[in-house]
Amino acid sequence: MAEHTQVQTRKKERTFVYSKGCMVVRGIFHTLLPVKYHNAQGMDREGPYMLLANHQSWIDPVIIAVGCRAHEIRFVGKKELTKNKALAWLVRKLHMITVDRHNTDMQAMRLCNQVLKEGKVLGIFPEGTRHLPDMMSEVETGAAVLAFRAKATVLPVYVQSKLKLFRRTHVYVGDPLSLADLYEQGMNTDTIKEMCDRIQHTFWDMREQYKDTARKMK
Repeated sequence: MAEHTQVQTRKKERTFVYSKGCMVVRGIFHTLLPVKYHNAQGMDREGPYMLLANHQSWIDPVIIAVGCRAHEIRFVGKKELTKNKALAWLVRKLHMITVDRHNTDMQAMRLCNQVLKEGKVLGIFPEGTRHLPDMMSEVETGAAVLAFRAKATVLPVYVQSKLKLFRRTHVYVGDPLSLADLYEQGMNTDTIKEMCDRIQHTFWDMREQYKDTARKMK
């Protein structure tokens, strides 16, 4: 009964736009643009935690948000989204945190820390862009710094492919990264690099692990 109450409380934290948007898109993901979630219940764990995902398409945040039924994920997105008035309105309604990717954005860092302090879920694409030559060929240090400051649980989510009409896309929720040893050592140049390496290799391992599974389940 207590667990049910906690889930209901977390759902009430969602904005109207977030809730209704997920409801509408969920129908599309069952029909025109089919999405199959694996271990989606892993995202329903108690917050706070950081959700890290690979980035292939502008719709990746939507794909992940629909699969997470217990939380409204506060995604981090590029500041350029707010240049368009309609998108700026949507960003506000979805509680997205915008970041200046070309400068050290302390305001965005503070907002991200606040999300975790409040026991919520922070969604980050550590590649920083969806235009890399290979998945996680670069991992920005911002996610590692945030994780160290909050000593946060870090949950990887691997989106196997871009959405395609009538072709199933698989989304895999992994186990939390093992970071206790790094947190014990404390934040420095070496431990930040090591965390970035672990993030990178976690996603490479997930891609390798699930490439045949996804092919069989289409």
